[in-house]
Formats: sequence, C-alpha cells, structure tokens
Amino acid sequence: MGRIKSKILKGWSKRIIEKHSDKFDTDFNKNKEVVSKYADISCKKLRNIIAGYVTRLKKSGNY
Repeated sequence: MGRIKSKILKGWSKRIIEKHSDKFDTDFNKNKEVVSKYADISCKKLRNIIAGYVTRLKKSGNY
C-alpha cells in the first residue's frame, strides 16, 4: 500500500506534466531535477512526492 496523494498534489503534478511532458521520463532522479527546474517548490519533500507521482503517471502510460 502506498501513500495517498491529495487533490492539490495531483493537480500540481498534472499541470506540470501537461506543460512539460516531453521533459519527463520514467526515471525518478531525472524527474526530481525537472520538477525543481520548472516548479517553484521550496520544500524537498513536496518536490519528491510530485516527482514520484509524475514518474508513476509516465510508467502507467497515461501521459
């Protein structure tokens, strides 16, 4: 069982991936760098949660 993501985090993740879909990959470490580059998130924990959710979306093939 994983952690449940809030609607706000899912919304941020979907907006980032819609704008910069070609920059993201299925690699979590690369996605962390892309999220920190294109989103103004000061908290490292939130950045990692968003990068993990984006990675999950890319692996599932939804984006």
